[in-house]
Amino acid sequence: MPFKNLKEIIARQDFFSPGHGLCAGCGAAQIARIVMKIAGKDSIIINATGCLEVSTTTYPWTAWKVPYIHVAFENAAAVASGIRAAYDALIMKKKLGKDVNVVVLAGDGGTADIGLQALSGAFERGDRIAYICYDNEAYMNTGIQRSGATPYDAWTTTSPAGQKTLKKDLMGIAIAHRVKYAATSTISYLLDAANKVEKALSISGPSFIHWLQPCTIGWRYDPKLTVKLSRLAVKTGLWPLYEHYDGFNKLTVQIPRRVPVFEYLKLQGRFRHIMDNQEELAKIQSYADELAAKFGLGPVAE
Repeated sequence: MPFKNLKEIIARQDFFSPGHGLCAGCGAAQIARIVMKIAGKDSIIINATGCLEVSTTTYPWTAWKVPYIHVAFENAAAVASGIRAAYDALIMKKKLGKDVNVVVLAGDGGTADIGLQALSGAFERGDRIAYICYDNEAYMNTGIQRSGATPYDAWTTTSPAGQKTLKKDLMGIAIAHRVKYAATSTISYLLDAANKVEKALSISGPSFIHWLQPCTIGWRYDPKLTVKLSRLAVKTGLWPLYEHYDGFNKLTVQIPRRVPVFEYLKLQGRFRHIMDNQEELAKIQSYADELAAKFGLGPVAE
């Protein structure tokens, strides 16, 4: 049954502890908390190297109240597939009596670039894992280097003049593998996000959630703006919230009147170099308009 309100979610037990070392305003902490509230105690977390891993598992402490495995950038999906196969075999042999949720949490670098081959393999095999990409749009943990998910014109330490290609369409890649369920998400629409996590965990095969996660350091903004930026990404049309289930796309949050992309970009220092460049701003607005047309979002408010 889908969640009807946030109270139902908040009332659930926490399996991700406070007191970790993630930055103030970091969206990854909110993602981990909501995922663990939904997944619950009968879960195994596979976490690729990244901000979430280094900041929540500083030896000898851990923020995780369930079995947790840190793996390399490139093999999170492969490790998850192995765990899934082992559990299925043990259950079949009656050596284990109950199933578990096998959940991967990996950043955009470990998903769109370094770990894409392992993820493709898991999708193609139909392995029953839930893969969640927390996308902060660069390799933030290692020094804000560009990734395949860095948006057009965004500053990083390896694209100081701005990224000159569009970010990879990870949803399109997942859908091309014929996964039964894939969805986009963001921390500003938590009810939508929680229901997508719940659905992803119920799928009898691989599922994928692409979760936008603002980064205070890499995006260069005031930590108090994390949720606002997440919401603006949706309201501009740059991050449509939709899900793909059994071969069909469905918009889950409609935006009748979109906000101009300038209102989103101006709050981020990574776009400071194009704030007076109308040609570049127009390109990003055009990209948002294309996405809006594709998913049936409303026009930009006058």
